[in-house]
Amino acid sequence: MFSAKIQSLINEGGKDAAMTRAAQLVHYVNNFNKNINNITSNEVKSPKFADVLQESIDDTYRFRDINANKRVFGTLVKPTNTKSEDKIYSRQEISNIISEISSKHGVSDKLVSALIKQESGFNPTAVSKAGATGLMQLMPATAKTLGVQDAKNPVQNVDGGVRYLKSMIERYNGNLILALAAYNAGPGAVDKYGGVPPYKETQNYVKNILANYLKK
Repeated sequence: MFSAKIQSLINEGGKDAAMTRAAQLVHYVNNFNKNINNITSNEVKSPKFADVLQESIDDTYRFRDINANKRVFGTLVKPTNTKSEDKIYSRQEISNIISEISSKHGVSDKLVSALIKQESGFNPTAVSKAGATGLMQLMPATAKTLGVQDAKNPVQNVDGGVRYLKSMIERYNGNLILALAAYNAGPGAVDKYGGVPPYKETQNYVKNILANYLKK
Protein backbone atom coordinates (compact mmCIF):
# COMPACT_ATOMS: atom_id res chain seq x y z
CA MET A 1 0.00 0.00 0.00
CA PHE A 2 1.53 3.33 -1.10
CA SER A 3 0.85 6.77 0.27
CA ALA A 4 -1.82 8.87 -1.43
CA LYS A 5 0.83 11.04 -3.12
CA ILE A 6 2.77 8.04 -4.48
CA GLN A 7 -0.45 6.29 -5.53
CA SER A 8 -1.43 9.46 -7.39
CA LEU A 9 1.89 9.43 -9.25
CA ILE A 10 1.36 5.79 -10.20
CA ASN A 11 -2.16 6.54 -11.43
CA GLU A 12 -0.81 9.37 -13.54
CA GLY A 13 1.54 6.97 -15.23
CA GLY A 14 4.66 8.10 -13.41
CA LYS A 15 5.47 4.67 -11.98
CA ASP A 16 9.24 5.16 -12.21
CA ALA A 17 9.05 8.52 -10.44
CA ALA A 18 6.77 7.03 -7.79
CA MET A 19 9.10 4.14 -7.10
CA THR A 20 12.07 6.53 -6.86
CA ARG A 21 10.16 8.65 -4.35
CA ALA A 22 9.23 5.56 -2.34
CA ALA A 23 12.88 4.43 -2.27
CA GLN A 24 13.91 7.88 -1.01
CA LEU A 25 11.41 7.68 1.82
CA VAL A 26 12.53 4.21 2.84
CA HIS A 27 16.17 5.36 2.80
CA TYR A 28 15.28 8.40 4.96
CA VAL A 29 13.39 6.29 7.50
CA ASN A 30 16.19 3.72 7.73
CA ASN A 31 18.80 6.43 8.30
CA PHE A 32 16.61 8.11 10.91
CA ASN A 33 16.22 4.84 12.86
CA LYS A 34 19.92 4.15 12.55
CA ASN A 35 20.78 7.58 14.02
CA ILE A 36 18.38 7.08 16.89
CA ASN A 37 19.93 3.72 17.73
CA ASN A 38 23.43 5.21 17.65
CA ILE A 39 22.69 7.88 20.25
CA THR A 40 24.71 7.03 23.35
CA SER A 41 23.21 6.53 26.75
CA ASN A 42 25.02 9.69 27.92
CA GLU A 43 23.24 11.78 25.28
CA VAL A 44 19.79 10.67 26.39
CA LYS A 45 20.69 10.33 30.05
CA SER A 46 17.84 11.34 32.33
CA PRO A 47 18.67 13.46 35.37
CA LYS A 48 19.00 11.53 38.60
CA PHE A 49 16.32 12.04 41.22
CA ALA A 50 18.95 13.10 43.78
CA ASP A 51 20.23 15.80 41.41
CA VAL A 52 16.72 17.10 40.77
CA LEU A 53 16.00 17.08 44.50
CA GLN A 54 19.21 18.98 45.32
CA GLU A 55 18.44 21.54 42.63
CA SER A 56 15.00 21.96 44.16
CA ILE A 57 16.46 22.37 47.65
CA ASP A 58 18.92 24.99 46.41
CA ASP A 59 15.99 27.06 45.13
CA THR A 60 13.68 26.46 48.09
CA TYR A 61 12.05 29.45 49.66
CA ARG A 62 13.00 29.80 53.30
CA PHE A 63 11.77 31.75 56.31
CA ARG A 64 13.84 34.59 57.68
CA ASP A 65 13.40 37.86 59.56
CA ILE A 66 12.89 40.80 57.22
CA ASN A 67 13.33 43.52 59.82
CA ALA A 68 15.75 43.59 62.73
CA ASN A 69 13.34 45.45 65.02
CA LYS A 70 9.97 44.25 63.80
CA ARG A 71 10.32 40.57 63.02
CA VAL A 72 7.80 39.19 60.58
CA PHE A 73 7.69 35.41 60.53
CA GLY A 74 6.06 33.45 57.74
CA THR A 75 7.28 35.73 54.97
CA LEU A 76 8.77 33.70 52.16
CA VAL A 77 11.94 35.06 50.65
CA LYS A 78 14.64 33.71 48.42
CA PRO A 79 17.59 32.36 50.42
CA THR A 80 20.63 34.63 50.28
CA ASN A 81 24.29 34.25 51.12
CA THR A 82 24.30 37.45 53.16
CA LYS A 83 26.52 37.15 56.22
CA SER A 84 25.98 38.97 59.50
CA GLU A 85 28.97 41.21 58.84
CA ASP A 86 27.47 42.24 55.50
CA LYS A 87 24.52 43.99 57.19
CA ILE A 88 25.14 47.40 58.67
CA TYR A 89 23.23 47.98 61.91
CA SER A 90 22.40 51.51 62.96
CA ARG A 91 23.08 52.61 66.51
CA GLN A 92 19.32 52.81 67.04
CA GLU A 93 18.84 49.22 65.88
CA ILE A 94 21.55 48.07 68.26
CA SER A 95 19.99 50.07 71.11
CA ASN A 96 16.63 48.45 70.42
CA ILE A 97 18.21 45.00 70.49
CA ILE A 98 19.97 45.77 73.78
CA SER A 99 16.79 47.14 75.35
CA GLU A 100 14.63 44.19 74.30
CA ILE A 101 17.06 41.46 75.33
CA SER A 102 18.09 43.12 78.60
CA SER A 103 14.43 43.44 79.58
CA LYS A 104 13.85 39.81 78.66
CA HIS A 105 16.59 38.63 81.04
CA GLY A 106 16.02 41.18 83.80
CA VAL A 107 19.33 43.01 83.42
CA SER A 108 19.72 46.79 83.21
CA ASP A 109 19.98 47.85 79.58
CA LYS A 110 22.08 50.81 80.73
CA LEU A 111 24.59 48.42 82.29
CA VAL A 112 24.65 46.28 79.15
CA SER A 113 25.15 49.37 76.96
CA ALA A 114 28.03 50.54 79.17
CA LEU A 115 29.64 47.10 78.92
CA ILE A 116 29.23 46.97 75.13
CA LYS A 117 30.71 50.45 74.78
CA GLN A 118 33.79 49.25 76.66
CA GLU A 119 34.01 45.88 74.91
CA SER A 120 33.43 46.73 71.25
CA GLY A 121 32.43 50.37 70.88
CA PHE A 122 29.08 49.10 69.53
CA ASN A 123 30.76 47.35 66.60
CA PRO A 124 28.93 44.05 65.88
CA THR A 125 31.82 42.67 63.82
CA ALA A 126 34.64 43.55 66.22
CA VAL A 127 37.17 40.76 66.76
CA SER A 128 39.96 41.00 69.32
CA LYS A 129 43.45 39.55 68.94
CA ALA A 130 42.39 36.80 71.34
CA GLY A 131 39.39 35.94 69.17
CA ALA A 132 36.62 37.57 71.24
CA THR A 133 33.85 38.48 68.82
CA GLY A 134 30.90 40.82 68.43
CA LEU A 135 29.22 43.46 70.54
CA MET A 136 29.84 41.76 73.89
CA GLN A 137 33.15 40.20 72.78
CA LEU A 138 32.32 36.55 73.37
CA MET A 139 35.20 34.11 73.28
CA PRO A 140 34.57 31.12 70.96
CA ALA A 141 34.35 28.61 73.82
CA THR A 142 31.97 30.85 75.79
CA ALA A 143 29.82 31.47 72.71
CA LYS A 144 29.59 27.73 72.10
CA THR A 145 28.58 27.07 75.70
CA LEU A 146 25.89 29.74 75.43
CA GLY A 147 24.55 28.29 72.19
CA VAL A 148 25.59 31.30 70.10
CA GLN A 149 26.12 30.09 66.54
CA ASP A 150 26.97 33.43 64.94
CA ALA A 151 28.78 35.76 67.33
CA LYS A 152 28.67 38.58 64.78
CA ASN A 153 24.90 38.50 64.79
CA PRO A 154 23.87 41.28 67.25
CA VAL A 155 20.77 39.47 68.51
CA GLN A 156 22.59 36.20 69.18
CA ASN A 157 25.64 37.94 70.62
CA VAL A 158 23.74 40.23 72.99
CA ASP A 159 21.42 37.45 74.10
CA GLY A 160 24.36 35.20 74.93
CA GLY A 161 26.37 38.01 76.52
CA VAL A 162 23.51 39.23 78.70
CA ARG A 163 22.81 35.69 79.89
CA TYR A 164 26.47 35.30 80.81
CA LEU A 165 26.57 38.67 82.55
CA LYS A 166 23.43 37.78 84.51
CA SER A 167 25.00 34.51 85.63
CA MET A 168 28.00 36.47 86.96
CA ILE A 169 25.72 38.94 88.77
CA GLU A 170 23.86 36.06 90.40
CA ARG A 171 27.10 34.25 91.22
CA TYR A 172 28.35 37.27 93.16
CA ASN A 173 25.01 38.07 94.78
CA GLY A 174 24.36 41.25 92.83
CA ASN A 175 27.84 42.73 93.32
CA LEU A 176 28.34 44.51 89.98
CA ILE A 177 32.03 45.18 90.60
CA LEU A 178 32.81 41.49 90.99
CA ALA A 179 30.40 40.51 88.19
CA LEU A 180 32.10 42.88 85.74
CA ALA A 181 35.56 41.76 86.85
CA ALA A 182 34.51 38.15 86.27
CA TYR A 183 33.11 39.02 82.83
CA ASN A 184 36.50 40.42 81.88
CA ALA A 185 39.01 38.20 83.68
CA GLY A 186 36.89 35.14 84.40
CA PRO A 187 35.27 34.01 87.63
CA GLY A 188 38.28 31.84 88.43
CA ALA A 189 40.51 34.90 88.75
CA VAL A 190 37.96 36.74 90.90
CA ASP A 191 37.61 33.75 93.20
CA LYS A 192 41.38 33.30 93.36
CA TYR A 193 42.01 36.87 94.53
CA GLY A 194 38.80 37.23 96.50
CA GLY A 195 37.88 40.37 94.58
CA VAL A 196 38.92 42.33 91.50
CA PRO A 197 42.14 40.72 90.20
CA PRO A 198 45.29 42.89 90.32
CA TYR A 199 45.26 43.29 86.55
CA LYS A 200 45.38 46.88 85.34
CA GLU A 201 43.23 46.01 82.32
CA THR A 202 40.49 44.50 84.50
CA GLN A 203 40.61 47.31 87.04
CA ASN A 204 40.27 49.97 84.31
CA TYR A 205 37.57 47.87 82.66
CA VAL A 206 35.41 47.81 85.79
CA LYS A 207 36.04 51.50 86.50
CA ASN A 208 35.11 52.65 82.99
CA ILE A 209 31.93 50.58 82.77
CA LEU A 210 30.67 51.70 86.18
CA ALA A 211 31.45 55.34 85.31
CA ASN A 212 29.29 55.11 82.16
CA TYR A 213 26.60 53.11 83.93
CA LEU A 214 26.26 55.59 86.80
CA LYS A 215 26.47 58.63 84.52
CA LYS A 216 23.20 60.62 84.55
